[in-house]
Amino acid sequence: MSIKKILVSQPKPTSDKNPYSDIAAKHNVEIVFRSFIKVEGLSSKEFRQQKINLADYTAIIFTSRHAVDNFFRLCEENRVSVPDTMRYFCLSEAIALYLQKYIVYRKRKISFGLTGKIDDPQLVAALQKNHKEKFLLPVAEVHNSTDLEFLKGKGYDVTEAVMFRTVSNDFGPDEAFDYDMLIFFSPIGIQSLRKNFPDFEQKDTVIATFGTQAAKAVEEAGLRLDLAAPTPQAPSMSGALDQYLTEKNGD
Repeated sequence: MSIKKILVSQPKPTSDKNPYSDIAAKHNVEIVFRSFIKVEGLSSKEFRQQKINLADYTAIIFTSRHAVDNFFRLCEENRVSVPDTMRYFCLSEAIALYLQKYIVYRKRKISFGLTGKIDDPQLVAALQKNHKEKFLLPVAEVHNSTDLEFLKGKGYDVTEAVMFRTVSNDFGPDEAFDYDMLIFFSPIGIQSLRKNFPDFEQKDTVIATFGTQAAKAVEEAGLRLDLAAPTPQAPSMSGALDQYLTEKNGD
């Protein structure tokens, strides 16, 4: 069976110039972006149950844009004024630039890493220069504590604060589900598939994943994993998809 319609379980790219657009044109396939999951912020009441006083902290470590959005949202809802003296540490420059949505961008107060990881040398150096700050680390409800463990291991005064959660992005009753291939990036995407379509039978539908956790979730759900990325030959999902379609469709 040739593949003609593909569902990528991620939000649609902001630009038409992206690897998936090139793949769609090259292989004459339709690629639909439809996330199986969405981010939902904790309510102020839920957040207060953690007994965290946002005004106590002098520095924030942001690992995602969702963390940025929900930190400033909760500050506003709890009537906490973020001081101009607040220092910000971000895993990437993209997250740092996103801060402009909420604050005036001042390089001396904003630091970021180049690799997107907490142990990035540039970010570590900036944290070390400000090691006496009281750090807040906004996280999702379900998260890996590796970042916290790393920071604690360096001796920093840091507190995790759950500010948002990932939930299923349900399909509407009239929403078509006629795809030849499904691409997933997280275990919760697989859970959402089962929730939305409890009678789903894979048959000829190709399932692809990016990352080991998503791949494991497919197998645990009793489904067939047809394409797993990344690989040494294809470090990106788009690259793996291009290779697969070339072999499958004979392009």
